Amino acid sequence: MEITWYGHSTFGVELGETSLLIDPFFDNPKTDTDPEELDPDYVLLTHGHADHIGDVDRYEGTKLVATPEVVEYCRDEFGDYEAVGGMGMNIGGTVECGDAYVTMHRADHTNGMETGYGTSGGMPAGFVISDTKPTQVSDEESVSFYHAGDTGLMTEMRDVIGPFLEPDVVAVPIGDHFTMGPWQAAIAVDWLNVDHALPIHYDTFPPIEQDPEDFAKEVKATGSDAEVHVLAGDETFDLSENLMD
Repeated sequence: MEITWYGHSTFGVELGETSLLIDPFFDNPKTDTDPEELDPDYVLLTHGHADHIGDVDRYEGTKLVATPEVVEYCRDEFGDYEAVGGMGMNIGGTVECGDAYVTMHRADHTNGMETGYGTSGGMPAGFVISDTKPTQVSDEESVSFYHAGDTGLMTEMRDVIGPFLEPDVVAVPIGDHFTMGPWQAAIAVDWLNVDHALPIHYDTFPPIEQDPEDFAKEVKATGSDAEVHVLAGDETFDLSENLMD
């Protein structure tokens, strides 16, 4: 599994023969990537705020993984999209996306479309992407990536996502103001019991300017053994390779 951070909350994930793009928003200072260069098989949308769906119109015809409300908004506003299950998915569901399994979990945030207050996109979400279908039986050979979405700290990370979905790496927002800041994000990393953590959703706008090294210090202070990787924009993290180290 190769995970590329394009700044803010935007990720590309390559798993087997399948490519996924999460929260396409390339109008951020961390990336030099032209979104037209990417050709994902699936586009995953955590919620409908403009800084998470800003470039979804570049991928008309791509299959969307999002709540039914977000899917229908994108269809109405941006073009013709397929969607998993025909109409999208919802919290708690797992769908097969090529070589990947995608499980949607809730995030604690708001979800007015484009930050407007008149239309809701349903519950905001995060995604756990894995190479095997989640079951009650722990699979030590499986690899999984948790994109937490825009969220505050929530006990589901400790009680459900960590012990049952068993992510190996988490991308967690640290910007504060709109999401968790460094210290709460560090608690999330500890609760999830992951091996690796990637800080996201920071330095895009003045209210969320952060030093990611503060996050690394907070993770260490929790007693977590997780390794923090502060990625540069457009940098790729090879999960499988890091798990073998």
